[in-house]
Amino acid sequence: MFRARPRAVRRCPRPAACALALMLAATQVAAQGFSFSQPDAGEQQAQQARERRVAEYLSTPCRAELRNKKIMVVIGELQSNGFVSAEQQNYGPHFQAVNQRLRALGLATWTPEEIRKQVAQAEIDAYFRNNPDAALAASKRLGANFVLRGLISSQATPNPVMAVNQVTVTMGFTLSEASGKVISNTEARGASYAGADVAGMALTLVNEEADEVVARLYADYCQNAGLGPPPKSRPAKK
Repeated sequence: MFRARPRAVRRCPRPAACALALMLAATQVAAQGFSFSQPDAGEQQAQQARERRVAEYLSTPCRAELRNKKIMVVIGELQSNGFVSAEQQNYGPHFQAVNQRLRALGLATWTPEEIRKQVAQAEIDAYFRNNPDAALAASKRLGANFVLRGLISSQATPNPVMAVNQVTVTMGFTLSEASGKVISNTEARGASYAGADVAGMALTLVNEEADEVVARLYADYCQNAGLGPPPKSRPAKK
């Protein structure tokens, strides 16, 4: 009776490498079923929609003369007592997140140092206190044709489930001509359990939303600067 001779098992010359290869193969098979690292479809769709909106805003034709106009960017934070803190040295990262994107689009802006050298703190405060005469004087002294004002505000509400305060931070942006005529209003909003670090959360919010916020401001700037009545506020799209 003929019996088949057992085939010799070929040993892997590099056991560690072979074990890694088997592990990777098993991981690939498992990934075809369920994986903790699979991206969330809803998040992907939201990101794609955001990218489409940004592209649409940035496709707005812009008149050549507008690119030579100077924009002054100032940022303040609304305190719980109703007072607006507008010391620009406290908001350098927030300023840069917006300013760098404006410059990347070919728009002219002032640096924080240039603003502080030529504009008194009281005149910067005037932009947040609706004092048109002082604001206009500051714009003329600096030679700014437009002013972009960013205002950080926050609201804390108790969360009964987690027994902590949920802080909602809103950063509103108003772009106006030196005369005070508003040509764009938009905002970004986010909620967190970050406690009292409102400025820190606002910076996170600005970095996350800056591309779309600046794109909306750019579209309104190109469409409305020097033309027509002031637009209504444009909240962030979801």
